[in-house]
Amino acid sequence: MTKFVLLTAVVPHDKADQISSAANAAGSFGGTVFMGRKISSNEVIARLGLGGEILDLVTILTERENKDKIVKAIVDSCANEKPHFGHLCSLDVESMVKTGNIIKGEKLMEEKKALELIAVILNRGYADDAMAAARKAGAGGGTVVNARGTAREDDAKFFGMHIVPEKEMLLIVVEHEKKDAVLESIRTLPCLAEPGSGIAFCSGVNDFTLLGNTPAAKA
Repeated sequence: MTKFVLLTAVVPHDKADQISSAANAAGSFGGTVFMGRKISSNEVIARLGLGGEILDLVTILTERENKDKIVKAIVDSCANEKPHFGHLCSLDVESMVKTGNIIKGEKLMEEKKALELIAVILNRGYADDAMAAARKAGAGGGTVVNARGTAREDDAKFFGMHIVPEKEMLLIVVEHEKKDAVLESIRTLPCLAEPGSGIAFCSGVNDFTLLGNTPAAKA
């Protein structure tokens, strides 16, 4: 079994400390906070770049045996918030680097997950186009995080993709049955037609929990 789990919480802006404080009190290593935005469900507004709520994305790497305790602490810290305040999901991590050592765990047996996290990295300004295509294939909503590459345009490549500044990462959670259709809709986008213009990958989601004063829902 994998030894570590990556917890990812998406909550309104300026609420990251609430999540990280609860996680730290429950024994987490700490976390990283990213600023992102929610893409509006109104396609016209989204294409105009308007109506996108600013979000905090909190990532927490923890040992598997601490996961349930940390998840409960986060859920409890959001119990008095508005319905659909945010969401929390977990992904398996097979290995990590800590204080100069690579720590590995045994792989889990391959199993079908009810939900999949699709991550799309593409040039800045095109995340809304990718989300619109994903919605037509059955996806609900997504979160966009601003990013940058680590080299010059004529320098290093990753799977044939130039690693350059000014990127966006689009994160979408979908039902397993919709994964292939959503990936295909993204693959055929004109903004991804050129070599090096983007990359997408997906991972099975272990748990998905709604945060706020609604009953927790898990897949």
